[in-house]
Amino acid sequence: MADNAFFFTRLQYESGDWDVDQRMPSNLLNSLVEYTTLAVDKQENIITLGSEEIFKCPFCYLSGHKLVQFTKKEKENFEKYVNNGGFVFVDDCNHDIDGLFAKSFEQQMEEIFGEDGLKKIANDHELYRIFFEFEDGPPTTSQELNGWGDDLVHEYLKAIEVNGRIGVLYSNKDYGCEWDYDFRNKRWYKIDNTRFGVNIVMYALTS
Repeated sequence: MADNAFFFTRLQYESGDWDVDQRMPSNLLNSLVEYTTLAVDKQENIITLGSEEIFKCPFCYLSGHKLVQFTKKEKENFEKYVNNGGFVFVDDCNHDIDGLFAKSFEQQMEEIFGEDGLKKIANDHELYRIFFEFEDGPPTTSQELNGWGDDLVHEYLKAIEVNGRIGVLYSNKDYGCEWDYDFRNKRWYKIDNTRFGVNIVMYALTS
């Protein structure tokens, strides 16, 4: 990884299927190059959640469809990382509040941060205006009404905040699959749908 460059880290966990939406990171990294002045490492960084490497990462991504059941070490690292200023963007590939990923991940967060840890964030939160402006809160994805999942547009995101700052941003909107295409195809979109990803990264790095 290039010195002082932003790098995208995907967290590998022992349960479930962590290796999803494989083209999304390069697509989002391309958007950071295109829209911002950040120095960007274009290679996705993959580490195990149980590794000490997590504490070197400014931004982490965790996703999947299946069961999330952290090991003791994974729980310890997740809690320590978040409580010490780290940022994890968690995206449910099922886009389904009653799905296995959602239920099991939220249970993990309750066990680590308490039953009141994960809360809805207001749609006028700084996250929605830190770079691009999203007046209505989180942008809708085509995944939400595709006949799978709960067929519901989720009008808010949830987060775990530490000292007034988001440490875990949690989405049931399936942004990972929404942005899972070759970045060269963005020219066919009237509005680049990865722009919200730029906001997420910029919030993680500057808030």
